Amino acid sequence: MTQHSLDTKELERRIFKRRMIVSAVVVVLMLMVLVSRLVFLQVVEHEKHQALSDNNRLEVVAIPPTRGLIYDRNGELLAENLPSHTLSIVVERAGDIDQLLDDIRDVIEVSDDQVSRFKRRLKQYRRPYDPVPLKIKLTEDEIAALAANRIFLKGVQVEAELIRQYPQGEAFAHVLGYVGRINEQEAENLDKGAYAGIRFIGKQGIEKQYEDVLLGKTGYQRVETNARGRVLKVLEKQAPVPGANIHLQLDSALQKKAFELLDGKRGSVVAIEPETGGILALVSQPSFDPNLYVTGFPTVLYNELRDSPDKPFLNRATRGQYPAASTIKPFIGLAGVDGGFTTWSYTINDNGWFQLPNDDRIYRDWKRGGHGIVNLTDAIEESVDTYFYELAYRMTLEPIHDMLDEFGFGKITTLDVYNSANGNNPSRQWKKDRHGFSWYAGDTVNLGIGQGYMLVTPTQLAIATGVLANHGRWFMPRLLMHSNDESLLEFEDKAQPDIKLNDDSNWSKMDHAMTEVMYGRKGTARRAGYQSQYTIAGKTGTAQVAEIKRDEEGNALDDVPDRLKDHAWFMAYAPVEDPKIALVVLVENGGGGSTVAAPIARELLDEYLLRESVNAQ
Repeated sequence: MTQHSLDTKELERRIFKRRMIVSAVVVVLMLMVLVSRLVFLQVVEHEKHQALSDNNRLEVVAIPPTRGLIYDRNGELLAENLPSHTLSIVVERAGDIDQLLDDIRDVIEVSDDQVSRFKRRLKQYRRPYDPVPLKIKLTEDEIAALAANRIFLKGVQVEAELIRQYPQGEAFAHVLGYVGRINEQEAENLDKGAYAGIRFIGKQGIEKQYEDVLLGKTGYQRVETNARGRVLKVLEKQAPVPGANIHLQLDSALQKKAFELLDGKRGSVVAIEPETGGILALVSQPSFDPNLYVTGFPTVLYNELRDSPDKPFLNRATRGQYPAASTIKPFIGLAGVDGGFTTWSYTINDNGWFQLPNDDRIYRDWKRGGHGIVNLTDAIEESVDTYFYELAYRMTLEPIHDMLDEFGFGKITTLDVYNSANGNNPSRQWKKDRHGFSWYAGDTVNLGIGQGYMLVTPTQLAIATGVLANHGRWFMPRLLMHSNDESLLEFEDKAQPDIKLNDDSNWSKMDHAMTEVMYGRKGTARRAGYQSQYTIAGKTGTAQVAEIKRDEEGNALDDVPDRLKDHAWFMAYAPVEDPKIALVVLVENGGGGSTVAAPIARELLDEYLLRESVNAQ
């Protein structure tokens, strides 16, 4: 072997040795890095990663509370919770949503509306892994079909839950309101903890007014789940607190009777118990089925109702604002006689018209030939416009406004009637601010018969009628009767101070004048009062919607389009000696109050008072 070969082998050994040393160092360094990382993760960040691991297999699941029930005064159930099965999708576990929806539709029937609502909900705020409902109230066949195909429907789950139901349907829709799915705007403003796991919220009426107490308190449970999200074990549980039950002052039989009597009409009935202020009936027609807000309102039907000229979604009892017409005359008459502007014996010669000094305009009575010699009692009994034109002119605006204010017109006096309108008890400043003009004497003349700028809701007029029946004693108008949540019962007894007249005998004299409306020889509602088994005090009203030609009795001479016909009003309380009920009936574009609204009121008074008498025996 040559020297050159020996040198070459020595060089190769040295190179190999160096490479082995470098490789060994690299391996050692990599092992040190790995060990260091392992120590860091297992020792330094042990608690952090243990918590992350627990979150992967442990979940805190919200348990929604049972919503409180709603009853009427006699214990009849008005809003309940019924078991239902809901098809929902956990989007994070679903994969291709569109494909999944197609697969589901191959198994059960799912409408386009339901798919559209589902996709809208996907865009709203929600917690991760919260199931998004697709279809509720599944049938047994649908549940079975989904169970059989569950392995092919990744992310799909069928949940048993309680859903809100309204057994009385349309008759109570406006007063009870309804619950609906929590929308994105509501979700942003809600307490996320209080509403965890809750999909529905009160939207209107009592459901909205008493949302906080009907809701209850959410419970929680800590559960162990597998990789598919199925619950393996419940580790900890805090039970939810159910919502409070509420009993309302409503009388279901009276409410349903009023709803039936208004069938086919646009109008409202509001009845009040004068002694307590409890609202016995609050009806608006036409109406809608509130259950559709829970199960899902078909788009075509919703659009049809929304765009209907009859406005079924409008609560006419609380939001409808109308001229009071002649129903305002008893209140103005009291202000006039008690303020010394007239007396019960003062008479005028009514020729059927009134004219202001230095004014060419003629203010006509509803009866073109006039009523002859009339006093205040006659003016109430026969609803003589001319008498009140003259009285209002002599009084001027302020005494009228002040008396109407004492009866609650132009403001909200109810405890818990949701979203009531204010109406309008006009003042000089109001007209200046609203229209930019001064108040004229002609405005006061129009106000004297409840026309012009004054607007009232049926609820306001019913409350004022109850106060009139009480001879000025106020109460707190309310729907709430009692509840197992005692905090709800802590409220003021009266909405306003009692009305004090200078002469208390004026109350009973007005009672007499209003009974003459029902029983007097010329009473405008004598047909409605015929052979009543109790004494009724009432007042008709016919609110003019448009100028139309009329005959001597105030009837239209020509065919009038339905929407231009007068609104029919009637207000009453009975028995006069000890009033148990005060009510108001409004029929939009119904014509005369005496022929349309008064007969409805009579049937309702019979329903309530005669039934009460039978029950008492």
